[in-house]
Amino acid sequence: MHTYIALLRGINVSGHNMIKMELLRGFLKELDFANITTYINSGNILFQSQQTDTAKLEESIHLKIAEKFGFNIPVVIVTLEGLKIVVSNNPFSENEISDPTQPFVAFLSVNPSQDDIAAFSAIDFGKDKFHIIHKAIYLIYADGAAGKTKLTNALIENKLKVRATSRNWKTVHKLITLAEAYR
Repeated sequence: MHTYIALLRGINVSGHNMIKMELLRGFLKELDFANITTYINSGNILFQSQQTDTAKLEESIHLKIAEKFGFNIPVVIVTLEGLKIVVSNNPFSENEISDPTQPFVAFLSVNPSQDDIAAFSAIDFGKDKFHIIHKAIYLIYADGAAGKTKLTNALIENKLKVRATSRNWKTVHKLITLAEAYR
């Protein structure tokens, strides 16, 4: 069995796309996943599967949510090893981080093209900072994630032509801890 973390975008936020985690866990059992655990209500699902193709896993979860709840929810699958690499590749120094929830990480479905990265990098995001490393964008929000920023998942998806979902630094570390418990 392989351990995966499914990151869902845009559920249970501001009263939109409401999904009870208990129901979600039950429906995901229909996909022959094992040891399904959810972490907080914002769409972090740890599970095990015999499947090795993460694109197929993303699609099957996406379709199951659409079937059962009627929501078009982007899904990005990561592994424990992938999360550890994201943490070790953090390009921001401690001096650049004043909030323990930062940086945020936008997890991408695929590596964006160099042309799309160049166009994205040309956008003025004010005091917000970012670094793109493979399938992750490290984000520092000058006024916090709830502040008025142009550096949103919707813009990331539109400009880089990928699916994206973001997590704060504390959540990334918690997901690592939870995934390590599966060993």
